Amino acid sequence: MSAAALARAASPGLSWLGILRLGLVQTALGAIVVLTTSTINRAMVVEMALPATLPGVLVGIHYAMQLLRPRMGHGADTGGRRTPWIIGGMAVLALGGAGAALATNLFAIGLLAGGIAAVIAFLLVGAGVGAAGTALLTLLAAEVAPQRRAAAGTIVWLMMIAGFALTATLAGRLLDPFSPQRLLAVCSGISFAAFLLAVVAVWGVESGARPPARREVPFRTALLHVWAEASARQFTIFVFVSMFAYATADLVLEPFAGEVFGLTIGQSTALAGQQHAGVAVGMVLVALAGSLGRGRFGSLRAWRVGGCIFSALVLAALAGARPGFPLALGFFLLGVGNGAFAAAAIATMMQLAGREGEERAGMRMGLWGAAQAIAFGLGGLMGTVLVDLGRLATGQAALAYALVFATEALLFLVSAILAYRVGAPARRALPEGAHA
Repeated sequence: MSAAALARAASPGLSWLGILRLGLVQTALGAIVVLTTSTINRAMVVEMALPATLPGVLVGIHYAMQLLRPRMGHGADTGGRRTPWIIGGMAVLALGGAGAALATNLFAIGLLAGGIAAVIAFLLVGAGVGAAGTALLTLLAAEVAPQRRAAAGTIVWLMMIAGFALTATLAGRLLDPFSPQRLLAVCSGISFAAFLLAVVAVWGVESGARPPARREVPFRTALLHVWAEASARQFTIFVFVSMFAYATADLVLEPFAGEVFGLTIGQSTALAGQQHAGVAVGMVLVALAGSLGRGRFGSLRAWRVGGCIFSALVLAALAGARPGFPLALGFFLLGVGNGAFAAAAIATMMQLAGREGEERAGMRMGLWGAAQAIAFGLGGLMGTVLVDLGRLATGQAALAYALVFATEALLFLVSAILAYRVGAPARRALPEGAHA
């Protein structure tokens, strides 16, 4: 280990207050993202009567932009400050959030005008999330002491989920009764407020010292080295399949509540808040189990596997849900399962990022971020396409949504198998109590 690496390991690193401040950046990021994937998606499909495939394609575009994450992570590995990337990324993201609401309004004028504006807006969303998110993860890896990284990752993601839940609930209340003008005002206001929160939260957190210069490794060489690591490769595959399963229903849950259960946009958005609250509960359970539990109860592998299986069971129940079904409870329990496997995956990510060497930690996190982005884009698109195809084939919206939920349940069962295998060959290399 180099002298610089030893110094970083001995340093107490970022304080808990500093970690919470970085968590506020994720809160702000999540607040804007949930507007595009939940509220604006619902408005396009239900209020504007547009095909469900349209928001699926748009969200796919936003995730495709995040294929640049490994390159961004590699840039972070070679040195330089991350704060400008975070602030710049959040500015672009805020413009994209407001632009997506404007594009929804323009669809009332014409499909061409709305479509062009929507593509531009979602390109901005994708670029902003990729830049700010990758820089934030790299900053955490650089500033947080090794013994705090797993807890820091859970805290930061919990705060992002809090942004999801709070924004979904607030937007739901502000959007009733719905109008395109109200949608634009609410989304623009939330996007601007989120940007200001991120700037205040990150300002001054990063240490002023620039990392020592070192020989720069070409991007392709660094990527091949990381992919050759068994643990990094296994985890990348698990992230892709599990997040593909998660995203398959992400864009159809609110339209499902509107079409099958007849809920208003405010009511369905509030249900999305229930789901995100469940995610927060699931993540807290994993964090507590990892800190207090022993053996199987505190094992990240057990929580990865169990979260995937529990999510599959809830989705199977939603596939048969009809009016009278406790939909709020179903959304909440789905969130609990999703949160459990996601929190365990995040903690695993923070442990694995520097296991094979800190000099490529950013590349690893960029690779996993890209895998997640591809999975979310393809999963969201597949879910919306299945809804449209199922509706055409059966003529019944309930059966179309059931097809999506059943498919997602199967994907989560496959994810459970992959989750069990992650890190198995290297298990004995972990410090006692790490519970990989």
